[in-house]
Amino acid sequence: MSWLLTVLLGCLVAGAWVYCVLTIAAARRYRAARPPELVQAEPVSILKPLHGLDEGLEENLRSFFEQDYPAFELLFAAREASDPALALVERLRGSYPGVPVRTFVTGEPPYPNAKVWSLETMMREAAHDLLVMSDSDIRVTPGMLKVIAAEFQDAALGVATCPYRAVAGASLWSRLEAAGMNTEFWGGCLTARLVEGGVHFAVGPTIAARRRVIEELGGWSTLSRFLAEDFVLGQFASALGHGVILSSYVVEHRIGAQALAPNFAHRLRWNRSTRRSRPAGYVGQVFTNPLPPAALLVAVQPQWWPVLALTAVLRAISASEVSAGVLKQGIGPRNWWLIPAQDLLSFGFWLAGFFGNTIVWRGRRYRLERDGRFLLLG
Repeated sequence: MSWLLTVLLGCLVAGAWVYCVLTIAAARRYRAARPPELVQAEPVSILKPLHGLDEGLEENLRSFFEQDYPAFELLFAAREASDPALALVERLRGSYPGVPVRTFVTGEPPYPNAKVWSLETMMREAAHDLLVMSDSDIRVTPGMLKVIAAEFQDAALGVATCPYRAVAGASLWSRLEAAGMNTEFWGGCLTARLVEGGVHFAVGPTIAARRRVIEELGGWSTLSRFLAEDFVLGQFASALGHGVILSSYVVEHRIGAQALAPNFAHRLRWNRSTRRSRPAGYVGQVFTNPLPPAALLVAVQPQWWPVLALTAVLRAISASEVSAGVLKQGIGPRNWWLIPAQDLLSFGFWLAGFFGNTIVWRGRRYRLERDGRFLLLG
């Protein structure tokens, strides 16, 4: 049986080598693209769902008030009027009297996906066709809207995802997750873009889209049935023939300092959701964590230690190309140990993602359907 295990692990490692090379090529292709020059500053509506006081929320929101752009409005929505995030918005509004700001209280959402209900409420009231939908844990520089508006000068473009560099909080689990996002996750997105000849998905923290594209695919009521409404938005828009891209603008995703239990619950929810949204791609994720199968191969065949060494080198190069080259978030010499630790942890969650169809999100339990939709339980 050892020879069979050796062959299986050898195939996994070889596939991981190919994947690392593809990731390096994909990262360099992304970097080679340059955003167009802004010719006409189309007005933009920025939609921001809120839910409590996230870590660093004031600076996150302030960065949107300080956009160096001539025509934009800010819309904020929370479920309850007592949400402290709304009071923070009012304080910021007083500091930036020239920025048009509106706030909304949505009440209890009619959909399982409360974020979608907030976006639907704000889009209904938004003044402009070009929408930027951004989570509350996102921080940007003043030039963000200029880049996005320049990209949307292409009339064929319907949806754009802003890549993000994850900025960790103080906890170890946050640092491990940030290392995974900045290497493994975005390496997978860039590689999919290369292999599939374009982008056929979107990723949630910051998405720009045409209002008319969202309406054409059925509006938010259609997207509300899916847990990964961001992914489905890009998928449906691409299927309808609209252009979908990864934007040239990279945002900061301030993921905060989660403790072990909520971090693990979040990771499991993410994996189960991905399995439902992109089943074939989820199976292919076996190649995105190359170090665990290489270590197992050496455990079975100790004389093959050079395989592990080469795997580590390829993983390091691909990680650097994505994190430092694309996201401008270098790992740093003191943090390289996070990569093998994260690979092992991520591999375990990938396996766990194949089992179970329930998730817990914001204190409520849901069941995932085979097509990616989800239903509230209880």
